[in-house]
Amino acid sequence: MRSQLKIAIIGSGFSALSNACYLAKEGYNVEVFEKNSSLGGRARIKQINGFKFDMGPSWYWMPDVFDNFFNDFGASVKDFYELKRLDPSYRVFWKDQPDDIPAKIEDLTNYFESYEKGSGERLRKFLDEAKIKYEVGMGDFVTKPSLSYKEFISINIAKKAMNLDLFKSISKHIRQHFKHPKLIELLEFPVLFLGAKPKNTPALYSLMNYADMALGTWYPIGGMNKIVQAMVSVAEDLGVKFHTNANVTEILTSNNRCTGLMVNQKVQSADIVVSGADYHHTEQKLLPKPFRMYSKSYWEKRTMAPSSLLYYVGLNKKLDGIKHHNLFFDEDFSSHAEEIYDTHKWPKKPLFYICCPSKTDKTVAPKGKENIFFLVPVSTELKDNESIKDLYFDQICDRLKKFTGTDIRPNIEIKESFAHTDFVSEYNSFKGNAYGLANTLTQTAFLKPKCKNNKLKNLYYIGQLTVPGPGVPPAIVSGKIVANLISLNH
Repeated sequence: MRSQLKIAIIGSGFSALSNACYLAKEGYNVEVFEKNSSLGGRARIKQINGFKFDMGPSWYWMPDVFDNFFNDFGASVKDFYELKRLDPSYRVFWKDQPDDIPAKIEDLTNYFESYEKGSGERLRKFLDEAKIKYEVGMGDFVTKPSLSYKEFISINIAKKAMNLDLFKSISKHIRQHFKHPKLIELLEFPVLFLGAKPKNTPALYSLMNYADMALGTWYPIGGMNKIVQAMVSVAEDLGVKFHTNANVTEILTSNNRCTGLMVNQKVQSADIVVSGADYHHTEQKLLPKPFRMYSKSYWEKRTMAPSSLLYYVGLNKKLDGIKHHNLFFDEDFSSHAEEIYDTHKWPKKPLFYICCPSKTDKTVAPKGKENIFFLVPVSTELKDNESIKDLYFDQICDRLKKFTGTDIRPNIEIKESFAHTDFVSEYNSFKGNAYGLANTLTQTAFLKPKCKNNKLKNLYYIGQLTVPGPGVPPAIVSGKIVANLISLNH
């Protein structure tokens, strides 16, 4: 009976929470082991003097994925948190001026038209094509475990794949529709920040533009950790047991099977193990060498999505001139991309992102104060230190002052940073990556690290280094994929 099978899940990020819920629903005895003191993985919160910072994800895209998750458990999003669509979706700071990107399609097409005649209608066509990719990609493709290419060779799948532009870059695809550099950068930013250089990313990922511009940018009042709290609530109602400050140091094995975990120097037996920890860390640090599927050289050859330089800042006053989400594209787009993915240097003049959730949410900062989260995407091949972090913070403040007229530095009440070394120490992140593997063609679907270990019959992997890939919605899907796989095999 499934109720007699104990499943141990390493980590408590979105993929782990999803996996725990689906497995518990199927009747398994599920326990989750989290090394840190709070649940949520990278979506933890930092609370200081009345400021509440989301430490990781801050964009709520693909609302249908969240809806589908809660619906699978007889609930809905509104049972757990209030969701608000942002309009404008975000503000972009160009070299010459800031622009607000409208949420409504009609307003968005007018915005495109203001920069390039005829581009409004071309945007509608572009998004119609992207909708097909989204529906196929998030339906037929993303839900597959991708253990073999054979999963993708049915006639039906092959026909649908013809519409996905897998062998054309998103850079080329966008330029076939638009010529104005601002419009091109606007459409390329989701892949640059989340995965790879646009010229190395399949046009399939225009589905991200559909998610952005058609499905919208949303925000859960209370912050992104409200989603974590909601998923934990679902899991606990299903009987899942959570253990925090539970550091897993070894996956125990015998006769080509996992027998349990070593947690805080104590043995925790298990019939099935699912790792929501960093895939590389799981393989190279937790598993005995004979059971590793990938070599050290394999991992070194992977193309990683960026790491991030993050700052959590609390101001003792309100800041005019910015919105909830803000993208600073006031410096050269391609130069920063090369520094992230090719030359692996600290960027001279990086693009960056500012999130100011207190513009939308009164609960994340004391009255009359501002909660600000800064993010600079950087290469995973770098090492940070305090002087580097201070240098980039000053550059950000200078550029923010240029556009808003306000130097925030005299009004800083709280300031903490999080960078490459923190990703490694807090999350065992391979090379300090923030988003997993880059979304290149050779790292898509069955070409990603497999979600099932082929040397141990009862070890599975979830999260951003396996299928479907980086981002909160794919992580939630990842947990479901592996839960279904376990249900079929055990």
